[in-house]
Amino acid sequence: MRRPMLEMLAAAACAAWCAGTAPALAGNAIVYPPWSHGRNNPAIDRGLEFTVAEVDNLPDFHGDPQNAGLAVFVGGNYYFAMAPLVAEFIAEHPDLRGKVYYETIPPGLLVRQIERGGAITVGNMTWTVKADVFAAGMKGVQRMIDRGYARAPMVRYATNDLAIMVPRGNPAHITSLADLAKPGVRLVMPNPKFEGIARQIKAALVKAGGAALEQAVYDVKVKNGETTLTQIHHRQTPLFLMQGKADAGVTWQSEAVFQERSGNPISHVVIPAAQNSTAIYAAAVLKDAKHPQAAEAWVQFLKSPPALAIFARYGFKPYRPE
Repeated sequence: MRRPMLEMLAAAACAAWCAGTAPALAGNAIVYPPWSHGRNNPAIDRGLEFTVAEVDNLPDFHGDPQNAGLAVFVGGNYYFAMAPLVAEFIAEHPDLRGKVYYETIPPGLLVRQIERGGAITVGNMTWTVKADVFAAGMKGVQRMIDRGYARAPMVRYATNDLAIMVPRGNPAHITSLADLAKPGVRLVMPNPKFEGIARQIKAALVKAGGAALEQAVYDVKVKNGETTLTQIHHRQTPLFLMQGKADAGVTWQSEAVFQERSGNPISHVVIPAAQNSTAIYAAAVLKDAKHPQAAEAWVQFLKSPPALAIFARYGFKPYRPE
């Protein structure tokens, strides 16, 4: 597709998205986040609506940071579930209407932000939000407790499994994890430096094909350019697949389900249970939370029947202690 056509598509998409009226683009079109077209913003007074596809969109920051009565830092693995979760939580706690702020970047990056007192810079803008809640994989939350940032006990509430995300139609004919090692298959994979899912993916690759398969995907292909490591896989993986920059990428199954239900040209390949890896999601209140009562209410809400019903829409299962 020629560049002028790409610019025309982006401009048309921006005009519709800023107005909040655009449907998801499909087929060979390029789809830029935020895929919610602004609907996931819990702020009441939004002021000037300004969203430009691809260049000015901030899809993982939600709400009004200056007037927050609850700030939730949650790993982006279920960013799509956060809007209905917040809506249900506010229905139960109407005093927090318009006062919930949440971020959905990878958990390793959220940790870095917490370490820096809540300050973060995106582009030319820097702002500071002190997290009240940290939610991520169970091990990551436990590390924050051990380091003195969060207080025990954590709350475990849901589980998730891995899947191979592919473009609709699966043009590279990916059928298993072993296929990811094939020469010429272009991959987009979470970065082990700050995306916790990478640890589970590596374990799954070893189960499926031993250390050789894990090294092929995360070493050999990285060096020869056939594996692109992401900074924020839950946004980059589907986008790169839709742009034709990659043939496959391993994500959480729920992320693929969300893309498919959104109408984006994405599909997925199921990974057998014997080769899969299961995540346990947990949350804890930060020790220096500015809003400890609201934070505790959110953490307890996550394991409630209404919250678990929302998670179930995307294929999550409730956490069951062994």
